[in-house]
Amino acid sequence: MNWNTAEFTSAYGTASQLPKCRTPEIAFAGRSNVGKSTLINKLFQRKNLARVSSVPGKTATINFYHCDGVTFADLPGYGYAKRSKSELKRWQDLINGYLQDERDLRAVLLLIDMRHPPTKNDLQMVNFLIDTEMPFAIVLTKADKLNKTERTARLAALPQELPQFEDLNVTIFSSVTGEGVESLRGLIEEITVDDSETDA
Repeated sequence: MNWNTAEFTSAYGTASQLPKCRTPEIAFAGRSNVGKSTLINKLFQRKNLARVSSVPGKTATINFYHCDGVTFADLPGYGYAKRSKSELKRWQDLINGYLQDERDLRAVLLLIDMRHPPTKNDLQMVNFLIDTEMPFAIVLTKADKLNKTERTARLAALPQELPQFEDLNVTIFSSVTGEGVESLRGLIEEITVDDSETDA
């Protein structure tokens, strides 16, 4: 995959607006301020492909990007309370509408801040993905903000914090050091490669 060809294509605020799926898709999910925009920019080697907001919870749309025959969907961050109930419901309906739609969704990359135990919302999302048998992988963000001792402690705690941890695909990521970038690219390429190519 040519990672330098990524471009922003569209953004939608309600489930009814979502376009039909025409290519394999990868979705990015996670709580507000977990670093989704930063990860997307690092993945595609672009500074401003995804706009990084200083205000948690500001992204209220699903933002779509296209790169070399694959669509990437940046889902709105969850878990930010400073919104009206109607706005939060719209966000929930939007995310659920996307995830439950008939799409060629190859995987959800669920970002979790490595510095802290998974939040209640993180666990709800993990359980939702498990219950719906949707393929997903965990990406532990902000790894550079931990020292070696803290990092070891967090990794040791995760098997007790995340359900079915032994079956999960987990990648440690840092936008500062670049750790995990190649691993994520490899995973994405592996699951989005054209089926006809694998049969050849």
